[in-house]
Amino acid sequence: MLPVRLRDFIEDADGWLYAVSAYDNDDRIACVLRYVPEPDGERVNPFGRRYTKYDFDEAYALIARKKPQYAGLLHRIPHGDVKRVLKPELEIGRIAAAHPRVEKLVRLFSLPVGTVGCTGSLLCELSNGSSDIDMVVYGKHWFTAQALVRQGIRDGKVEGLSDAMWRKVYEKRKPEIAFDEFVLHEQRKWNRGQIEGTYFDILYTRSYGGIGSVPSGQGTVLGKMTIEAKVKDASHAFDNPAVYEVDHESVSRVLAFTHTYSGQALAGETIEACGVCEQQGNERWLIVGTTREAHGEYIISRTLLEQ
Repeated sequence: MLPVRLRDFIEDADGWLYAVSAYDNDDRIACVLRYVPEPDGERVNPFGRRYTKYDFDEAYALIARKKPQYAGLLHRIPHGDVKRVLKPELEIGRIAAAHPRVEKLVRLFSLPVGTVGCTGSLLCELSNGSSDIDMVVYGKHWFTAQALVRQGIRDGKVEGLSDAMWRKVYEKRKPEIAFDEFVLHEQRKWNRGQIEGTYFDILYTRSYGGIGSVPSGQGTVLGKMTIEAKVKDASHAFDNPAVYEVDHESVSRVLAFTHTYSGQALAGETIEACGVCEQQGNERWLIVGTTREAHGEYIISRTLLEQ
């Protein structure tokens, strides 16, 4: 049995579908509810079963009301309650065969079997005409895919985001930074684009061999803090959480639990980060994304903005 990992989906005994949201799933699986079978649901799977898609706040409210035993910072599902695990890398062939745009992205990446997949509504067979494509690329192969997205946009094989799409992404994310600053940071990440008008992104997930070293667990909260520090290591800046090892007098790591601030800075750059400081053993970490939309929290690259 392969371990359950970030960006997999699981199904419980009632047919509820959850997005796996962390790597530490040995005891219970850390996830967020996404789809619930309901007679009047707007999403329909190939077998005619209807589902409702729940946003973040609605999902937490439903879990608190109907399945409080799963409630927490993330929903925690015992392995014994899991009926099925959906793995992006194992289902990619089925998805690509049914969705020509996904097939074109798979051909663009041309990565080894098992290193690329597709998650979200396509994985769950609940997509509709407005669904985005959430590609997943594992471990070091993500950086190859990133370079291919960049080259693909330059060669016209895929499209970059229009001004209108950038505005849509900004309004969806609701970041604590100005629109121009947001786009400046995002444009150099090369982790999103459009293919035949459909939005896609490439999501980083660790290979199975790298799961064990992921930071997890809440530390002792010390309070709100804003720091300026030089990034020493950004090799996991696109992970969830995004991890920035920093050179600072009291903080050793900045962790971002929101996709908005993944890949926000490169090694060697100076960042300004505002979040909640936690004591983690003999280290102090600054956590960005302590709420869903990270109100009042941010990461910016001072180096990028000053260039």
